[in-house]
Amino acid sequence: MKITRQKHAKKHLGFFRNNFGVREPYQILLDGTFCQAALRGRIQLREQLPRYLMGETQLCTTRCVLKELETLGKDLYGARLIAQKCQVRNCPHFKNAVSGSECLLSMVEEGNPHHYFVATQDQNLSVKVKKQPGVPLMFIIQNTMVLDKPSPKTIAFVKAEESGQLVSVHEKESIKHLKEEQGLVKNPEQRKRKKRKKISGPNPLSCLKKKKKAPDTQSSASEKKRKRKRIRNRSTSKVLSEKQSAERE
Repeated sequence: MKITRQKHAKKHLGFFRNNFGVREPYQILLDGTFCQAALRGRIQLREQLPRYLMGETQLCTTRCVLKELETLGKDLYGARLIAQKCQVRNCPHFKNAVSGSECLLSMVEEGNPHHYFVATQDQNLSVKVKKQPGVPLMFIIQNTMVLDKPSPKTIAFVKAEESGQLVSVHEKESIKHLKEEQGLVKNPEQRKRKKRKKISGPNPLSCLKKKKKAPDTQSSASEKKRKRKRIRNRSTSKVLSEKQSAERE
């Protein structure tokens, strides 16, 4: 019986992997009802889920689910302990918390971009999740975990994609990635970066050659006079020396 369950799980996982890009580690969103059912069935989620899905898993929940379990009191104290050990994913209900079912449903809307699994025992939530294409659904029956088969809405969505009427979420992501590699679409991380100020060049006025100052006529005339005086002094000294030499002879 266990082997047949794993075969069905493998088949369903292959369907979601090929058509919706579901990859390991599988992110399992738990609500309070699933945690309570696991507690009653003595199911060790951290050990049994990876074996059942044959891959790495991450147990997740939201703040709204934790808040709901706190308000329900002591009856769900064990379920709250299980949920508190899960990774808490950010939900859009920061200020005003909503019910756990409403919160989990909001996490898988718009094509389930984070590829969440929804694990719940709530029938109303299960019906709403099945209307969202590409969302794997899990539940516990007779103390065993079960990965539900793809819903009719999911199968119809895949058939519409194959006929060319729709583009899958996985294909949209691959197209976006290719556009970013080709430089056709700016990376959102680059948009967030602040534009650095361009280093400005030198001031064009500072590059101009300095104009030579016009020579001062008065200073040049005084220099000429000094030169002339020096020349005259040299000539007179020569004459005097010649006279003195002649007289000695």
